Amino acid sequence: MKRLFILAYILASVCPVGAAIHMPRFFSDNMVLQREQPIRIWGKAARGERVRVQFNGAEAVAKADRAGRWEAVLPAMAAESEPRTMIVTGRDHTLRFENVLVGDVWLCSGQSNMEWRLDLTAGYEEELAVLANPNIRLLSVGDKIAFEEQEDINDGTWVVSSPETSGSFSGVGYYFGKFIEAETGVPVGLIDSSWGGTDIETWTSWSTMQQFSPFSDSVGKSFVDAYASGSSILRHYLHALGDDIGDRERWYDPKVCRGLEGWSAYEVPKGWYGELEAVDGIVWFRRYIELPASASGSPAALRIPGVDDSDSTYVNGVLVGSTNLWNEERNYEIPAGTLHPGRNLLVIRVNDYSGLGGIYGDPDAFCLEIGQTRYPLAGQWEYRPSTTILAKYNKSQPNSFASLLYNGMIAPLVGYGIKGVIWYQGENNVSQAQNYRKLFPAMIRDWRGKWGYDFPFCWVQLANYMGAEVLPGESEWAELREAQNATLSLPATGQAVITDIGDPGDIHPRNKRDVGYRLSRAALNVAYGRDDVAAGGPAYRSMERDGSRCVLTFDTTGALRPADGNRFGYLRGFSIAGADRRFVWARSYVLDENRIVVFSDEVDNPEAVRYGWANNPFDDDLTDASGLLASPFRTDDWPGITQ
Repeated sequence: MKRLFILAYILASVCPVGAAIHMPRFFSDNMVLQREQPIRIWGKAARGERVRVQFNGAEAVAKADRAGRWEAVLPAMAAESEPRTMIVTGRDHTLRFENVLVGDVWLCSGQSNMEWRLDLTAGYEEELAVLANPNIRLLSVGDKIAFEEQEDINDGTWVVSSPETSGSFSGVGYYFGKFIEAETGVPVGLIDSSWGGTDIETWTSWSTMQQFSPFSDSVGKSFVDAYASGSSILRHYLHALGDDIGDRERWYDPKVCRGLEGWSAYEVPKGWYGELEAVDGIVWFRRYIELPASASGSPAALRIPGVDDSDSTYVNGVLVGSTNLWNEERNYEIPAGTLHPGRNLLVIRVNDYSGLGGIYGDPDAFCLEIGQTRYPLAGQWEYRPSTTILAKYNKSQPNSFASLLYNGMIAPLVGYGIKGVIWYQGENNVSQAQNYRKLFPAMIRDWRGKWGYDFPFCWVQLANYMGAEVLPGESEWAELREAQNATLSLPATGQAVITDIGDPGDIHPRNKRDVGYRLSRAALNVAYGRDDVAAGGPAYRSMERDGSRCVLTFDTTGALRPADGNRFGYLRGFSIAGADRRFVWARSYVLDENRIVVFSDEVDNPEAVRYGWANNPFDDDLTDASGLLASPFRTDDWPGITQ
């Protein structure tokens, strides 16, 4: 069902006048504070008020500035599994946060595969018995779209992991935290800030997105102009909705309507088309109907098959009915004495909240009934817009503009100490994989810059998905994986390759346990300095030609080998091409610890080799002693198919 999008993002966090101390929601009972770094605590109070923060034997005092903002910084602390109490005291008000631990905080973000609930994953029933763990704490950030950086999250407080609390949390996040806590013995706090079906652009701050000038909106305005104007346009529209000029000037009144110019012809019933197709908001429709003298004394009703979304309907200036449902037929009884012989005015005020709009339905059902007589109303009416907005500025979707989710769901968290980030996103950007090569590292730098330090950042490479290809060829998904792989050039980054555990028929594979486990391996290596834990499988290094064969060298953990135990007698997933750039399936064998040979009888002079280059690289099996698959790769730099 369509609904009016109430724009919470136009509301800034404001500290009410008074002596109360206000703090963001994520400062709550059961929270985990990041160990081994100064601990920032902040909020709002009365101007000039002194605020004292006490925790774990330490104390810090802050003074609220002219805007009421204050920030106290506690010294860095070692991990602490013993629950503590934090006390925040102002002039006349005290806040207490109970059951607080010190450990490692990981921010979990991305789109639906990160958002996917634990209780919808494979193996959840078996996991129920071990969900109760006081050393694992969970915070789910409420969805929020915002044109401006927010000071607080929309919803969410910390909870202790248990069968009652964990089922609705991110499956990937939970399993990652479980394995990290088991390996380190340190309390783990997990913050899930994710939203399904979202682009990377919406998770990146506007200060960074402004660097990408090639982006433009659907009507050709520059991306910068579109974003800059979006907030003010939206604000003006919302204000105007509450004071519609048509209501104020009484466009439904026959005396006013008679002298009102600017009406245009329109066929009704019919969804909005022409100039109305691109707008949402309030549009008035009118029609005059001639009635005989006998019409004035009989019961009458107005039958409207449908209005998308809501209507207020008038007959000769009298409101006969209003409905706020887009999928409901209107049957309005007309009060006696409203109709009269001669010319009568019908006015329908339509308010389209979003998407399709207008008067719609069966033309034969659109009529005025007077006694036993039906007067058809389908045909030419007139319309006049009053309060409208271009629909592209009125969408409740997080991808409508860049930075909307950064503003609403990441910016409020900036400053809360974290160990690092895990990220699962990219499905929404596969058709722009070449841009992702720039956008993904830019977002990582962006977040690190906002927090002020280069925290570890680990992500999930896209899983195998869709049907297997009969012949090798180009692939958007492969290009997106390549963009993800290239981002490993940034320091303190890690990647979990999962092209062997996806589901060809489901973009949301249910095995999140292994995804969390592989992410934890990458994090143990990257964030915790565990050289004994391999962050990933073999990584392609270089290629040399040897006649009709290509020899590829890899960085490995131990010796190269087929993941399937060499059941087929050769490595699978490789294709090869010559100067014609026509790829064919290839044979490949392990030469020694870190080299393989690739060839095909169909290619005498090979120039390029690809591995796992498909939407669903179902047969990839190159691994090493780590037991993890090599990431899909290519040796060529020929133009791809994405932008």
